Amino acid sequence: MLYRLGLAAVIGLMTASPALAHLDPSEHGSFAAGFSHPLFGTDHVLAMIAVGLWAALLGGRAVWALPTAFVGSMIVGFMLSLAGVPLPYVEPFILASVVVLGVVVALALRLPLGVCAALVGAFGICHGHAHGGEIGSAGELAYAGGFVLATALLHAAGLLIGYGANVATRNDPAWAPRIIRSLGVLTALGGLYLAAA
Repeated sequence: MLYRLGLAAVIGLMTASPALAHLDPSEHGSFAAGFSHPLFGTDHVLAMIAVGLWAALLGGRAVWALPTAFVGSMIVGFMLSLAGVPLPYVEPFILASVVVLGVVVALALRLPLGVCAALVGAFGICHGHAHGGEIGSAGELAYAGGFVLATALLHAAGLLIGYGANVATRNDPAWAPRIIRSLGVLTALGGLYLAAA
């Protein structure tokens, strides 16, 4: 059941139209514009949920370390963008983050925690830079608060999916990692689809 729900969610995210665009800060406020930015980008959603899934697979300190590394680095990327510091290939790296994070989840890759956090953080910088590049007329602090909260919620969603898989399969614990890893495969495929689109 959980597997089917996860599959339906990933398929829905992959087919979501990017034409939703982002909320206009003058109409909806800076916080709402920032909050909507990650949620209306399929690439952001898939990558951020994948961080939570990977953290759930690793367990222990990774549950906090990976989301914290992503969000902290995302804020750094946002500040770099506001300061006018260019980062080359931001959009391709964001698409790569979806594929790479999907693959590490699919493989249940276990690396030293510092390496995992550094990888997630590198991608976080790119996501944050993209948020800064589309700030428009929004106020910096409220906008940043919005996308930080949305990102944290997406990481939490990945963690909850991982936790739910463990609870749903407690009678046969070998299934939980299989479910999470299959979601990693779907995430990586979603990233490839977005890159080809």
